[in-house]
Amino acid sequence: MIYTFLEFVHIIACLLMILVVLLQSGRGAGLAIFGGGGDSLINTPSGSDFMKKFTAALAGTFAFTSLFLTLLASRAGMTSVTSRVRVPVPAPAEAPAPVGK
Repeated sequence: MIYTFLEFVHIIACLLMILVVLLQSGRGAGLAIFGGGGDSLINTPSGSDFMKKFTAALAGTFAFTSLFLTLLASRAGMTSVTSRVRVPVPAPAEAPAPVGK
């Protein structure tokens, strides 16, 4: 049940992060590879403070759910050491053999 819930939260975080990143304005027109606008890359703020914080929160949620989904998936088939140990069955108590014959 917790695995399904984490999977749901993970998918929602992925979709929201894609949407939020696409809604943010670009910085420096593709990093100004072909010249022009390179100096404004560092000096001009882009995007609102809310969008940056929301993106950071979604990235943290994505990382958290990725980690825990991996841990839960890897432990699904694991068994405990104590479940593999066979408990010896005690021998039934035998009646004492007749002594005088």
